Amino acid sequence: MWIFTKYGFYSSVCARQGDGGQGRAVDPGRVMVRCRLKDHLEALQDRFADLLGACEIREFTGTDYAFRIFVDKDIWVRVLVELTEEMDYDNFKSAVARHQGPAGDDYEFSLHDVWTVMNRLQKGRR
Repeated sequence: MWIFTKYGFYSSVCARQGDGGQGRAVDPGRVMVRCRLKDHLEALQDRFADLLGACEIREFTGTDYAFRIFVDKDIWVRVLVELTEEMDYDNFKSAVARHQGPAGDDYEFSLHDVWTVMNRLQKGRR
């Protein structure tokens, strides 16, 4: 699941059992939250210190998502619920710009690119 928030962009999937290594069975009760920018995971941890603060941000060089945390699915569900409950804007990209300021310019510009790609999908063009 891709999740775009004012804190950053995350890809969450079920983690594999044990250390999460290749070839291991999927653990449906455990989530691997992946991120391209460490700052985004740190921002999420800061916001949800009570739920995610103890999660170690692990770096995986040579992978498509370099930064990851592992968390029980019930905790991740609580994070998603709270993210939804704190929503107070009518324009997401503008909310990101206000929340992150100039430090988040690259993220905001990337959101515009995503919007453009998905708009093409809606119009039946690739």
